Amino acid sequence: MKKLYSLLFVVLLTLGALAGCTGAKDQVKEEKKSSVENKSEKVSFPVTIKDAVDQKVVIDKKPKKIVSLIPSNTEITYALGLGKEVVGVSDFDNYPEDTAKKEKVGGQEINIEKIISLKPDVVLAHASGEHNSKEGLQQLRDAGIKVLVVNDAENFEQVYDSINMIGTATGEKKKAEEIVKHMKDKLAEIKTKAKDIKEKKKVLVEVSPSPEIYAPGKNTFMNEMLNLINAENIAGDQEGWIKIEEEAMIKRNPDVIVTTYGYYVKNPAEQVLTQKGWENVNAVKNKQVVDVNSDKVTRTGPRLVEGVEDLAKAVYPEVFK
Repeated sequence: MKKLYSLLFVVLLTLGALAGCTGAKDQVKEEKKSSVENKSEKVSFPVTIKDAVDQKVVIDKKPKKIVSLIPSNTEITYALGLGKEVVGVSDFDNYPEDTAKKEKVGGQEINIEKIISLKPDVVLAHASGEHNSKEGLQQLRDAGIKVLVVNDAENFEQVYDSINMIGTATGEKKKAEEIVKHMKDKLAEIKTKAKDIKEKKKVLVEVSPSPEIYAPGKNTFMNEMLNLINAENIAGDQEGWIKIEEEAMIKRNPDVIVTTYGYYVKNPAEQVLTQKGWENVNAVKNKQVVDVNSDKVTRTGPRLVEGVEDLAKAVYPEVFK
């Protein structure tokens, strides 16, 4: 009898194992099926996109050749893993390094003939320069080239829209969503750290050097960044990008001065520290003058979050190490 029970137990175990194997195989099949569905969803074309100038742009298939007319669009495209597809960039592009190998298609004025010769499937234009290039962009459309005008983002939500728009147009919607999520998570992390700051510092951001010092006021990206890191923009009571009155800013006595022009001015901090009349300003007395990478804090692409972190480290080095 014991042998019979033992034999029965072995049979049951074997059947259970076979059932488990069958279940595992079914699960693998389902996962493969799901993966295929996700991939097909990722590259589902044609797509219709309403761009920043209310044009309905229909893209029939995944672009194999892309021309970008502004660095922010280029950085987004590379972040989506489409560096090989980029065949032309603006004269101002410098990141990533691979852009140096790409054909240049102009700066403020775009080279229409050059762009057409590259035979792109899509041209990524930008609302900030659309008014200067209306005729040229129409020429590209007339030549059968798809032109997508990306919005001129004025806040982080609009940056996310730009990334999602380019992701959709290039068949990389899922990757775009991942980039946006990473940016949101990183910003949330920075904001959480900033909440613990008890003594809010007063900050002046210089985007051009003396004698004509320009700074960001309210309704600018830089002002939003300073709010995010719990710092006070001493020019925040004025609108847009302003030429500052030095006497007024000296009276406001910034704790930190951030410069963004180190890419064309040698030793910007030294220049600020030796400005006449600024000797008694806290930032100068305590040598709290820091230059940050201009591209990271001005280009409306994925690196913008790095710019916020750089700004945070410049203003609160003891908190953001």
